[in-house]
Amino acid sequence: MTTPQTQSPENTSPSQSRLARVLESGHFALTLEISPPVGPNRTAVERQIELLRDYGDAFNVTDNQSARIHTSSLAVSIMLKEAGLDPILQVTCRDRNRLGIQSDLLGASMYGITNVLALSGDAPIWGDHPQTKGVFEIDSINLVRVLRMMRDDQVFENGAEIPKIAPEYFIGAAANPFAPPHDFRPVRLAKKVAAGADFIQTQLVYNVPRFREYMKRVVDMGLHERTAILAGVGPIRSARGAEFMKNEVAGMDVPDEIIARMKGLDKDKAAEEGVNICIEIAEEVRQIEGVRGLHVMAVSWASILPELVTRLGLYPRPDVELQTVP
Repeated sequence: MTTPQTQSPENTSPSQSRLARVLESGHFALTLEISPPVGPNRTAVERQIELLRDYGDAFNVTDNQSARIHTSSLAVSIMLKEAGLDPILQVTCRDRNRLGIQSDLLGASMYGITNVLALSGDAPIWGDHPQTKGVFEIDSINLVRVLRMMRDDQVFENGAEIPKIAPEYFIGAAANPFAPPHDFRPVRLAKKVAAGADFIQTQLVYNVPRFREYMKRVVDMGLHERTAILAGVGPIRSARGAEFMKNEVAGMDVPDEIIARMKGLDKDKAAEEGVNICIEIAEEVRQIEGVRGLHVMAVSWASILPELVTRLGLYPRPDVELQTVP
């Protein structure tokens, strides 16, 4: 796994990424997801911060998820950073061109935000402004490359030097083991690793045999030695929600047996069963070779995360000391 390096002697500050330190120390990593509110509601963000503060190593801040307007991922990431949490700034290629992306990345660096997850982004047609035009000037692989250039070479994508200080980034990318064609998925992961991805967060895993097959190919290619792979897991609250994910969400693979386990249950029992299923999957997934952590996504259900993390035996999180960059 590539460790972010500081290129300028003027920047001798400690490494800002707790996630990087957890992984470098050999611990099993845990990241959770925080969704910015639709409106400028600081209180909603503060509630999530206090609820989840001690339960993850780092916290993904989604960027207009599902192509729907939410408060800026950068603004919410700054709130997390100022509250003492380690944010993972999600950046999509859908909403910004090269200028906007690199400008926001510099802004994040000024606030000590180092974890960045590079995403292409969902197509606007599926969101709340279907008439809008997606930018997609670069894709997620090239965004990873841009981040690596800014960090390792201290240059922008056009080759111009970044003055005085190279930003410190711990570079993340996403992987979907379940999107067809399945044989191409490890190859696409290899491209992101070659571009400079330090860590990978996968799509939600419900089909464990398919994920196991994917990870076997990843391990055979040696990719697990070059990047840290965090498997995506998350609870489903109802059979209807499971059916929606199976039939309406592109790239999702929800086996029929999971839906069957939740059918016919009342609201509370279905939610309880959804949590049980998530824990069972997480326990299986964490034993698969090459998996270095979990990324837990509980869409519109942040309140369940402390219980889920505790039942998985992943609370409290390891104490890793801030290490000074030489």
